[in-house]
Amino acid sequence: MNELTISSVVTTNKIQSFIYVVRGQQIIIDSDLAMLYNVETKVLNQAVSRNIKRFPERFRFQLTKFELENLKSQNVTSSLARNYGGRRYMPYAFTEQGIAMLSSVLRSDIAIQVSIRIMDTFVEMRKYLANNSLLLEKVYSMESRQIESELRRSDFEEKTEKQFEQIFDYIASHEEQNQRIFFDGQVFDAFSLMADIINQAEKTIELIDGYVDIATLNILAKKNAGVEVIIYTLPSTRLSAHDIHNFNAQYPRLDVKYTTIFHDRFLMLDGTKAYHIGASLKDAGKKCFAINKIEDIAVVRDLIQKAQV
Repeated sequence: MNELTISSVVTTNKIQSFIYVVRGQQIIIDSDLAMLYNVETKVLNQAVSRNIKRFPERFRFQLTKFELENLKSQNVTSSLARNYGGRRYMPYAFTEQGIAMLSSVLRSDIAIQVSIRIMDTFVEMRKYLANNSLLLEKVYSMESRQIESELRRSDFEEKTEKQFEQIFDYIASHEEQNQRIFFDGQVFDAFSLMADIINQAEKTIELIDGYVDIATLNILAKKNAGVEVIIYTLPSTRLSAHDIHNFNAQYPRLDVKYTTIFHDRFLMLDGTKAYHIGASLKDAGKKCFAINKIEDIAVVRDLIQKAQV
């Protein structure tokens, strides 16, 4: 299964449909995980059994009969209600930490890529629950009114499911993601995101990157007119004075300063936004890397001060 196949099969909405809350934790059942990883449930649990010391109960636990029946009664249309009639043992539930550990136990590129997608979905759902409590209250209130109106259970569940899908779709399309991960070969996607971030700046762009070249300038050229750019890079950078002159002739103004105090890469916009970038801008999409938005403005200001020393 290649990356394109994974993209089409392991969608965020599909992962969301497999996430339940048991014992106060978000979990995914073993058979659903096996389907996502494209292995048999028996194979998945055998791999865990061979490495059982890596899976304490907070990583993986076996559902009780009461817990399983409770989940089935709440999800009568899901695979959970259909797939456990003939099993000889109660299914296992994997928490977020357990799923992260699974990628090292199964030892395949698919397991790593799918685990990353599941982790991202867990994060998005936690963010949704934390930031949209008022919205949830309205949904729950609507559910109560529907129950009081004695709507048929199946009709109620179908409508509620559609409402939550609409909510998740809205969040996905309107909320800026604080974390993004790109895999080897996603050059266009990585370039497009970096160009979108660069285009947000209104006054200044400050880039801390030890290794810059013409490819870096190609991304910075997507800035708005009049936005000043400062690059802090190593003295051994491949960027020449001629490159800087040519850039300034068309996209003024670029200033390059040299420093050796930074190891990681940072991109700062207007002194108010900052991103930690796992790879040099010139290598965006060539290898697996991540982009994380820094929320604390004080950290952004501290980075700027250190760069200007």
